[in-house]
Amino acid sequence: PVAMGSGFGAGLGLALASSAFIGGSFVLKKKGLLRLCGRARAGQGGHAYLREWLWWAGLLCMGVGEAANFAAYAFAPATLVTPLGALSVLVSAVLSSIFLNEQLNVHGKTGCILSILGSTVMVIHAPQEEEVSSLESMAEKLKDPGFIVFAVCVLVSSLLLIFVAGPRYGQSNVLVYVLVCSAIGSLSVSCVKGLGIALKELFSGKPVLKEPLGWVLLVCLVICISIQINYLNKALDIFNTSVVTPIYYVLFTTAVMMCSAILFKEWQHMVLGNIIGSISGFLTIVSGIFLLHAFRDMPFTPNLLPLFLQPGRADPHPPWSSADRHQSCQHQPLLPSEDKGSQSAEEEK
Repeated sequence: PVAMGSGFGAGLGLALASSAFIGGSFVLKKKGLLRLCGRARAGQGGHAYLREWLWWAGLLCMGVGEAANFAAYAFAPATLVTPLGALSVLVSAVLSSIFLNEQLNVHGKTGCILSILGSTVMVIHAPQEEEVSSLESMAEKLKDPGFIVFAVCVLVSSLLLIFVAGPRYGQSNVLVYVLVCSAIGSLSVSCVKGLGIALKELFSGKPVLKEPLGWVLLVCLVICISIQINYLNKALDIFNTSVVTPIYYVLFTTAVMMCSAILFKEWQHMVLGNIIGSISGFLTIVSGIFLLHAFRDMPFTPNLLPLFLQPGRADPHPPWSSADRHQSCQHQPLLPSEDKGSQSAEEEK
C-alpha cells in the first residue's frame, strides 16, 4: 500500500483548495447577480449577469475548484476526497454571512464546527489505498469480480429507479432521483480516478492516447455526469434545496466510499481504530451538514434560551435578602385592611 507521503499531501491540499474555490464561487456569483439593480434578472429569463465581472470571477473560481477536485483523485483516496467536498458548503455559508449579510444562526455555526471536526478526524484516519500507478493496474482492478457485481447492481437499480419508480414516486419522494444521482455518481468518481492516472502518465511521456481504456473511461464519465446533472436538476426543481442537498451529500458520499472500498481495496489494510475513526468522522460531517441546512431558515431569538441565559432577564430565583421586597401573592394578608391593626396587636401578644 502507498504510504502517506507527498502524494497524499498533494491530494489533501488539492481537495481543500477545491472546497475553498467552489465555496467562494457561489458567493461571487451571488454578489454579481445582486448588482444587476433592476436589470433583467436570471430568474426572469434575463442574461444581464453576463456583463458582471463578479459573476465571471465566480465562474472562474468554480472551474479552478473542479479542476483541483479532479486532480485530487489522482493523488489521494476517493474515500478522503469526496467527504471533504462538504467543506465547500461550509465555506459558502461563512462567506455568505460575511459578504452577503445572510444570517448564520446558532445551528449553522454548530454545523460548521462539526464539519471541521469531522473532516479533521477523516484526514487523521484516512485509508491508504493500494497503489494504482498505471492504466494497466487500473484495468486489472476493473476486472475484479467484486467490482463487476457492484457495477451491475448499480446499473440495474438505477434503471429500475428511472423507469419504474420514477414515473410513480418521483414527484412525491425525494429519494428516487437522488438515489439515481448517487449511484451513478459512484461510477463517475471511479472514471475520474482512472482519468487522473492517465493524465499523470501522459505528462510523464507515456503513450496514453493509444490506450483504449482511457477513452472508454472518458466516454463513461461523460455519460455518468450527464445522468447526474439531469436527475439532480429534477430533484431540485421538485423539492426544496435544503432537503435535497444534505440527502444527496450523504447518499453520494456513502456510494463513493463503498465503490472505492470494493475497487481499490482502501479498507483492506486498515486497522479497526482507523475504520471506526473514518466512519465517525463521516457521520460527524453528516451531522454538521444536516444542522447547517435543515435549520438554515429557522430564526433563533434569545427568547428561546433558558431564563438564566436570556440577557436582561431577572434571576427567576431572587436571593433571600430581597424576599421581603418582592412578596408573592400567596404571602399577602388574607384579612381586609381595616383588620390589620387588630391583627398586629394579636401578633405582638
